[in-house]
Amino acid sequence: MFGRKKVRPSAPIETLLGAGTRVEGNLIVSGGVHLQGYVKGNVTVAPNATAVLSIAPQGVVEGIVEVPRVIVHGEVRGDIHASDKVEVGATARVSGNVHYGVIEMAAGAVIHGRLVAAAGDKERAAGEAAP
Repeated sequence: MFGRKKVRPSAPIETLLGAGTRVEGNLIVSGGVHLQGYVKGNVTVAPNATAVLSIAPQGVVEGIVEVPRVIVHGEVRGDIHASDKVEVGATARVSGNVHYGVIEMAAGAVIHGRLVAAAGDKERAAGEAAP
């Protein structure tokens, strides 16, 4: 009844970067990407694409992440900009600011930076508060 629900990314995982993979340079993603390795560079979304970046507990990104939906269980050393949703798991470590549309954070997650709501959410909240 109160078990953990299985979270499924909004885009199917099409690309897997395994634990032994090391990317030095920018990574442009499209669709679902699951990262178990290391990326030293920025991770962005291809133009007109829907993307989900899932970072496994052993995965590391050292750079800025600009993807609509980000699921972090590993480490990000840089800012995260997710216009849709950020999910921060219990094993996640983020050293940077997190800009989000919606955020979900588990107990045990560590964020060294600011949490910044997207401008659209602030405007929507202000509109709901008005009589």
